[in-house]
Amino acid sequence: MFYSYKKTISLFILVALTQLSFAAAPGTNIKIKIKGVKDTFCLLANHFGDKQYIQDTLKVDASGKMSITKKDGKYDGGIYLVVVPNKKYFEFIMDETQNFTIETDTADLVGKMVIKGSNENMLFYDYLNFINQKQKEVEPLKKELDKHKANKDSATALQAQINEIDKQVSDYKKNFNEKNPNTFAGKLLKAMTDPKIPETPILSNGRKDSTFAYRYYKAHFFDNIDFTDDRLVRSPVYHGKLKQYFETMVLQHPDSINKEADFLLEKTKNSKELFKYTAHYITYTYEISKIMGMDAVFVHMVEKVYQPGLAYWVDSTSRAKMVTRAITLKPLLIGKRTPNLILADTNMKLINLSDVKAKYTVLIFWDYDCGHCQKEVPKLAEFYNKVKDKGVEVYSVSTEYDAEKWKKFIREHKLNWINVWDPYHQTNFKATYDITSTPQIYILNDKKEIIAKKINAEQAETMITNYLKPKP
Repeated sequence: MFYSYKKTISLFILVALTQLSFAAAPGTNIKIKIKGVKDTFCLLANHFGDKQYIQDTLKVDASGKMSITKKDGKYDGGIYLVVVPNKKYFEFIMDETQNFTIETDTADLVGKMVIKGSNENMLFYDYLNFINQKQKEVEPLKKELDKHKANKDSATALQAQINEIDKQVSDYKKNFNEKNPNTFAGKLLKAMTDPKIPETPILSNGRKDSTFAYRYYKAHFFDNIDFTDDRLVRSPVYHGKLKQYFETMVLQHPDSINKEADFLLEKTKNSKELFKYTAHYITYTYEISKIMGMDAVFVHMVEKVYQPGLAYWVDSTSRAKMVTRAITLKPLLIGKRTPNLILADTNMKLINLSDVKAKYTVLIFWDYDCGHCQKEVPKLAEFYNKVKDKGVEVYSVSTEYDAEKWKKFIREHKLNWINVWDPYHQTNFKATYDITSTPQIYILNDKKEIIAKKINAEQAETMITNYLKPKP
């Protein structure tokens, strides 16, 4: 499909990224001349992740000339960008040969590019210009195909032309990879090449294996990545592969994600920067995930990488905070039996959470002065009155300590469930349950295992209603 090389262009040309370290030897002197800019400044930046770091400011003289220099060493390898004042930019490969010339024109930064002294960049721009040319050839054909879809003969002819261009691109990539296997340009192009899926096998029942293509593609997804080359972290490629893999290839369940995380950590364990990037990407992605239960991935990564001290890039203070956070979250993960609570009700009688007999227990932490709580708690109370005779109970914990305000709210909103508090601060429930804001709602099953958490009243109603439906 033509999709494959359109995606390549967007990865090389459109994605903005930043930097990690990569060992290099002394000496950088890259001469650049750009027609269309003069007496101004350009920016030197490099790719990494999904952001972009500026590395230097380049002074442009009256003839459009500037230099990238570094007397005390070389720049870390990867894909770099020179950004001109109108925010246009071109990219180039920063490899071991950091002594070459670049000449281009703002009218067409890629098409007018002339590079001397860097085989990597000459290969890189041969590839980019080929892809750009094929892009120009195929776009009008695709527009014509859209217009003539109803005409079978015309559509067939147009599709044949598109397929021929696609074959040319595929052949070019294959030839490029075969001729330049050890160059960074070759490794980048290979890394962006999807695994070729064999013909679907026939099962014993005579039918085609409907899951074969997915399973094969997933199993071979990283075959074309050179996990020994740390420069990949300073290109759009590795980040894009990680994102695609975890978002589209992996079942969105903590157990499945943790399994794949371990797989990639093992793959990258001997590559300092790839290991660092992989560990950080997975940890941060699921630490901030809005999907319920994904904090289990964060806990797993802390236990796997940060707690054992494998995260060399994290200082001791940050590491201690992450470990403490994981220790707090672990007992609160979906499927865990909730930490017990023994708190006093409005008559100062102690009520044990584990003694509450119910199919489903809603555990809510709230504050009578919290504006959001003042909206959510009455909603939950209205739902509770509909289902309290169906095996649903609420264990409602006040996070504050003004008895008069608390009891007044209970009376006014007719909260006829289990209302408790900790008047003498004898427990540490806020820390135990990670109460950093209110309201906080957990749903527990009859074994007091957490089956949902940190949801609102409407979500709690929907989930419990579904739980109460007769099973088929």
